[in-house]
Amino acid sequence: MKERERSSQKKQNNKEVGKKAYLTILLVLLSIISITAATAAWFTIADFSRVKSIGLDISSGTNLRFDLDPHETLEEYVKTLSFEEIAQRIRQDQGYDMKDTFLEPVTTRDCISFSLEDGTQVKTDTGAYLEFVLHFMAGQDMIVHLTSENSADSQDGTRVISRNSQLANAMRISFTAQGKTVVYHPGNASGDALQNGIRTFELPAPERMVYNDSNALFSLTANQNLPVTIRVWLEGTDASCTDELRSADYSIQLRFEGTDEDNNPLDTSE
Repeated sequence: MKERERSSQKKQNNKEVGKKAYLTILLVLLSIISITAATAAWFTIADFSRVKSIGLDISSGTNLRFDLDPHETLEEYVKTLSFEEIAQRIRQDQGYDMKDTFLEPVTTRDCISFSLEDGTQVKTDTGAYLEFVLHFMAGQDMIVHLTSENSADSQDGTRVISRNSQLANAMRISFTAQGKTVVYHPGNASGDALQNGIRTFELPAPERMVYNDSNALFSLTANQNLPVTIRVWLEGTDASCTDELRSADYSIQLRFEGTDEDNNPLDTSE
């Protein structure tokens, strides 16, 4: 009888050990899956992903303008900047040609310093991400918003255009001014968020554009220059940033709108 009890207890112990071993193996497998999921979001090779063109535009009128250099008067600023003009400035200041330099998947916590998947810090002059400064000036006090709305007879609202539908999800565009940074995340189905203390937002379709604190970028005081640093990158940790984006050309349009403190669009016509 005692022998039978010892045998039964031994079988029970074996079952418990087997169960624990199974759970251990399962946890290890889940850990491996988690690690794989975290690292699979990076390109293996990003040599053929590049910016095809960048268009920058603002709402019509003369009260809100910008340029690549600061000026004394509003009339010296412009309403549009072309890809060629921005590329020329980057080539002059940073020493590389945007037309021949490919973006690489990078990541950042502060939208100021960037690193590769292995943790290597990336310098601005490598072209792994884009960085340039726009100087804004307005003819009246206003809050400046990023907008998806188009101006009359033109499809110039903010958007990222690509034949690859996943590319916009991996794209990030940040605006740093007055000691604060906000990030535009096109294609972000999860909506606005706060990440590492930095506000991230998406824009609705042009016909549903509403101006609010979410898409507000910075404030302007009438006739005073404000430098704004703009950075464009492919976020390597985004689930959409995979090898499927290789060879994907794309273009970026940015359009700005001025509002009062209650987010009502201002009349900026001449």
